[in-house]
Amino acid sequence: MKPLPLSFPLPRWLASLLVLVALALVTGCATRPGGDPRDPFEPLNRQVNKFNDAADRVVLKPVATGYVNVVPPIVRTGVNNFFSNIGDVWTFINSVLQLKPQQSGETLMRLAVNTTIGLGGILDVASELGIEKYKEDFGLTLGRYGVPAGPYVVLPLLGPSTVRDTLAFSVEASGDPIRGINDNGTRNTLYVLRAVDLRATYLTAGDVLDQIALDKYTFTRDAYLARRRSLIEAGKGGDDDTGGEDFSKPAATPASAAASQPAAR
Repeated sequence: MKPLPLSFPLPRWLASLLVLVALALVTGCATRPGGDPRDPFEPLNRQVNKFNDAADRVVLKPVATGYVNVVPPIVRTGVNNFFSNIGDVWTFINSVLQLKPQQSGETLMRLAVNTTIGLGGILDVASELGIEKYKEDFGLTLGRYGVPAGPYVVLPLLGPSTVRDTLAFSVEASGDPIRGINDNGTRNTLYVLRAVDLRATYLTAGDVLDQIALDKYTFTRDAYLARRRSLIEAGKGGDDDTGGEDFSKPAATPASAAASQPAAR
């Protein structure tokens, strides 16, 4: 199962609950003997991961497969572009917070071009014009300012995260532009469509993971943590994502290196 990204929206009460659960885990649990020190809650995380896999197998993957089989590619591309344009809002905000003037300017230009000429983002005119696309989130912003990642956690339905990224996610979820839509039917439809579009994007990647990973949980955890660490290191000139914490880094493998790369759109 390809987990949903941290930008996936949740109701405010559920986002707050996830934060409280993460904080409770941090204060109430300890690393099990012989376990990965980055993952002190592994037994619980594995149970949540099993639930996520079951939900994906029964609901998400079949719906996404049907979506790909029924909806014409040109329409799916437009849907993907639309949600990608919405995601650029938080990329712009985080680029500003990270004091990246060129990246902020280019992202703002992308938003302006695609929202107007691109009919609300359905057409990716900005890419055709050669305007660079970036991807930032509040978890990366916190990490680049030295906030430690904290323990690894698996969130229900949302998948891999850390305590820091969970806290950051609750901020972004509360500021999701779709949340500002007053009509409940339209808002909920967009939430569902975004989830289906995202899962459809990763159908092939999920099948490959099923074939190559002996332990999907460990594979996904190591790939997620390695990817997040590399993004933060790149953004702040090589500083360690752990923010000084004594978390041991797993040995790199060809498989984990491949999994840590962003999925092609």
